[in-house]
Amino acid sequence: MHGAKYTTILVEEKPPVIRITLNRPEIHNPFNEVVLAELTDIFRSLQNREDIRIVVLTGKGKSFCAGADLHWMKKMKDYTLEENIADAEALAECMYLLYTLPQATICRINGAAIGGGMGLVSACDICIAAEHAVFSLSEIKLGLIPSCISPYVIRRAGEGRCRELFLTGERFNAARAREAGLVNRVVPLEELDSAVENVVKGLTTSGPRAITHCKELIRKVSAMSLDEAKPYTARSIAELRIGDEGQEGISAFFEKRKPSWAE
Repeated sequence: MHGAKYTTILVEEKPPVIRITLNRPEIHNPFNEVVLAELTDIFRSLQNREDIRIVVLTGKGKSFCAGADLHWMKKMKDYTLEENIADAEALAECMYLLYTLPQATICRINGAAIGGGMGLVSACDICIAAEHAVFSLSEIKLGLIPSCISPYVIRRAGEGRCRELFLTGERFNAARAREAGLVNRVVPLEELDSAVENVVKGLTTSGPRAITHCKELIRKVSAMSLDEAKPYTARSIAELRIGDEGQEGISAFFEKRKPSWAE
């Protein structure tokens, strides 16, 4: 699918940045099997794109993502168990690919993030929300659970907060989302673009490979014992120090100049 015209997302590439926009504004950007396939395709295509260092994910119109498409949900109601498993695995794969992208990911939350939309938020590295945005993990109200997105929401907000948010399905505002650790910054809507661009600008001064290794470090160390982490972290920094990027960064610091990736 890569290289073809997407029908549910917009993709704008201006290396080192790529911007991916959910493009179903008339129904608040819900996802269905087509949206998931297109997001999965673009995320997979970014795995080896060294020219792309920053990914910005957002929604067109008034909402970020309203969760699952109602028509899609109606079809799923009549799926067999095997069909439901395949469908859920597609969602899980999309979220995993976003979470494990080697690039820095920024979620520009321009409006409501509901249900599965919270998975997209939680799988990103840095989340900036407009202050009017609302959030909800509403699956419980349908007799369901936020299963495939739960690994990422729990990592961002922690088990204690998720017990309340998952079980109540209540809506909450951007200020509470920030308090819960689900978003990093909250700004007025008119300042959202400038806030995102400030983060983009800051990230362009960070070592591209170091960003990738930082993300890997966070994923791995959080699951390690201290005994496991000790040799892993020692080797990680040692390898980066003697690598091309580390050598360039250290040299630039002592020579009082910008490193090559920030010029």
